[in-house]
Amino acid sequence: MTFDALWDSILTVGRAPATGGYRRFAWNDADLTLREWFDSCAAERGMTVEEDRNGNLWAWWLPPGWSGDPADAFVTGSHLDSVPDGGAYDGPLGVVSAFAAVDEVRARGVVPRRPVAVTAFSDEEGARFGVACVGSQLSTGALAPERALGLRDADGVSLAEAMTKAGRDPRHLGPDPHLTDRVGVYVELHVEQGRALDLVDRPLALASSIWPHGRWLFTFTGEANHAGATRLVDRRDPMLAFASSVHSARHAAELHEAVATFGKIRVLPNGANAIPSEVLAWLDARAADENTLGRLVERIGAEARDHAACDGVGLRIEAESVTPIVEFPAGPRDRIARALGGLGDVPVLPTAAGHDAGILSAVLPTAMLFVRNPTGISHSPAEFAAPDDCRTGASALADVMADWITTPENT
Repeated sequence: MTFDALWDSILTVGRAPATGGYRRFAWNDADLTLREWFDSCAAERGMTVEEDRNGNLWAWWLPPGWSGDPADAFVTGSHLDSVPDGGAYDGPLGVVSAFAAVDEVRARGVVPRRPVAVTAFSDEEGARFGVACVGSQLSTGALAPERALGLRDADGVSLAEAMTKAGRDPRHLGPDPHLTDRVGVYVELHVEQGRALDLVDRPLALASSIWPHGRWLFTFTGEANHAGATRLVDRRDPMLAFASSVHSARHAAELHEAVATFGKIRVLPNGANAIPSEVLAWLDARAADENTLGRLVERIGAEARDHAACDGVGLRIEAESVTPIVEFPAGPRDRIARALGGLGDVPVLPTAAGHDAGILSAVLPTAMLFVRNPTGISHSPAEFAAPDDCRTGASALADVMADWITTPENT
């Protein structure tokens, strides 16, 4: 099956007609449909499918005569879930390209000397339960299973309950004891989130690093009251402190040459004629290095506390997840560059977006390929990659795969 046919086969799954964006959240109906699609893609290729203890999917292509468990495998893939009303490319492009690369490598007559796996990691975006890269974090031990099981969505449904409803047993969540033995390298292809490649007119890039980043929950607590009958001087309105903090965060990010975003809030009691009693706001902050990120978040927090004190409301700040900087190793990156020599100069760029490859880099050799996004827009229905660039990416991944699986030992 060609890249185009694979891509077209999932375009309607989880798409919201009103917005054109995708709502593929962990363990919802769209996610389960995509898991079935993954199974069918693997079956069509004679690949054995495994869903591990953390809900991550693995489709295995083993060398002729291979016996025993997979080891030192070339692994590639991404994720299938989305942010609310996200674009089509973030995540699925890597999984579709991985299956297309397997097809191309086989069409070339390449006989693997080491196992290959196509993967789809579970709940990378964290859109439903608030923590990103749940599947890869659990597998590497970065996320404790006790904490993961207690995560709840906006409707109060826990991750444990959602998995149970989907027919999975959440009691087995935890570190994957076979991860480092089975995987020799993980190469993730992803749509670019930004437009650096468009500015240099190149279809592909290699990743050098991932900026450190995290999510912090700011809880502003005031007093619910009547929106009409309560004098302004008598109000303890947490919305005011929150709104001021949004502006302060933008200014702080500019000063630190970083980014900071309050993109998700929950207001209680959320009535049009009621002064809020509480505003829960999630800060996403990212910077080029960990010291800068620390100073940025410290400043945003201090200014938010000043705003809260001025408006007579309380404030609690909790770090929900913090990911250190990821420096992708030069060895895999240089080897990939050599395998892609026919494409000419392949730029090497940092990214401010988090990925499963970044989580896995703590325990495995990892690398990333980016496919040009001419609009620079991501996490939006307007996210885009040209079909020719997507095909170039899948073919480049096939070149990398063929190089890796025909060499007896990694170099």
